[in-house]
Amino acid sequence: MSKVTTFYENVERSFDKAATYTRFPEGLLEQIKLCNSVYKMKFPVKTGGSDVKVIEAYRVQHSHHRMPTKGGIRYSIHVSQDEVMALAALMTYKCAIVDVPFGGAKGGIKISPRNTSPALLEKITRRYTAELIKKNFIGPGTDVPAPDYGTGEREMAWILDTYLTLKPSEVEGYGCVTGKPVSLNGIRGRTEATGRGVVYGLNEIVSYKDDMEALGLSTGLDGKRIVVQGLGNVGFHAANIITEYGAKVIGVAELEGAIYCEEGLNVKKLLKYRKTNGSIIGFPGSKEVKGENAGLEIDCDILIPAALESQITMKNAHKIKAKIIAEAANGPITPNAEEVLLKKGVMIIPDIYINAGGVTVSYFEWLKNLSHVRFGRMNKRFEEYTQSNMLDVIEKSTNKNISKRERSSVVRGASEIDLVNSGLEDTMIEAYQTIREAKRKNKITDLRTAAFYVSIVKIADAYGSMGIFP
Repeated sequence: MSKVTTFYENVERSFDKAATYTRFPEGLLEQIKLCNSVYKMKFPVKTGGSDVKVIEAYRVQHSHHRMPTKGGIRYSIHVSQDEVMALAALMTYKCAIVDVPFGGAKGGIKISPRNTSPALLEKITRRYTAELIKKNFIGPGTDVPAPDYGTGEREMAWILDTYLTLKPSEVEGYGCVTGKPVSLNGIRGRTEATGRGVVYGLNEIVSYKDDMEALGLSTGLDGKRIVVQGLGNVGFHAANIITEYGAKVIGVAELEGAIYCEEGLNVKKLLKYRKTNGSIIGFPGSKEVKGENAGLEIDCDILIPAALESQITMKNAHKIKAKIIAEAANGPITPNAEEVLLKKGVMIIPDIYINAGGVTVSYFEWLKNLSHVRFGRMNKRFEEYTQSNMLDVIEKSTNKNISKRERSSVVRGASEIDLVNSGLEDTMIEAYQTIREAKRKNKITDLRTAAFYVSIVKIADAYGSMGIFP
């Protein structure tokens, strides 16, 4: 019987596999792999009256090869030091792949957000932020948190307010956290960024004819049958946006079970139904798929696990029927299960690439906060005037009138959301091309190893540029 490994050990295992394709010194590889700083804290909060609850929380800075470090904060009763270390390491490799100049970090608070009142969540969030400030584990040039599982714009707003209260004179203070509401200097497109990045990545991946023929699939997302596990922020937006490319979501799995509809599910209506009824089961036109993790086993072209880690294990890997698995969640496939899937010919799109949309747009938000200027504000009107003048010249030279509809479609300067989505799409396309080329050039057999290889090389180059390592 094989030893059961931890999440962090699984990440190290992937790193070690990719490292064999490099020729870097052992000391350099060790420096890249190990977590630089681990902060475990416990602090008391009043839960009401004289009752006090001791909260366990973490912040891990995996790599300081780039500063600041960057990574989300998750609220979950399952938070542990091992999990936070693993997620911080993945953030380092993820940032390197998409050329975002951050070191990896992650935070976590061991608490159930569902079973905790908003008032108590706010107390815990603010106290956690104060603890990070004490130890210099947060700041626009030091460590920049973001949302993760169990957190969102609300929690980021609390973090920002606490930071600015304790550091009122810091000019760049708004850059201490990303994923904020737009009204608090957040950025348009951040909420759906990870899910949108998944779709942009998949759209590029399925464009290669040879790769798709090897899987028995046609090129393009049009007509592809999709199953999504997890209808949270990432899963919902990935499922919703991918239908714009002609794909159909035939299955959705959640905590309460899974449903299936070959004709396709309207995920907007499904989310609304779940909020009203507390479950996806019974959604009109769908059939319930019974059995533990049965949703993952639905016959489909692309499976998108968008929940938590270790969802596909040795118990169910042999039952997976998808031809492509896109890891929208972090670490949803265990290493042993991955070996089974690869032998079956499944293409696995690794988390450190496919869910990098969130950190990419967080980087855009951070840049916006440092520059104190909204994207598009300086050039939108100028572009519109220039394009309008160009159409005027065309009309005069051709003696042809351009209709209002045609003019409005051409005379349109780029807004913040246009620039964010354009930058995200370009990032996901270039990153995949780099991974695919590294896989081909080094004769690597799987995309995860190729992605880790690309990360290791980029981080090693950064250390080399510092003159720390040859």
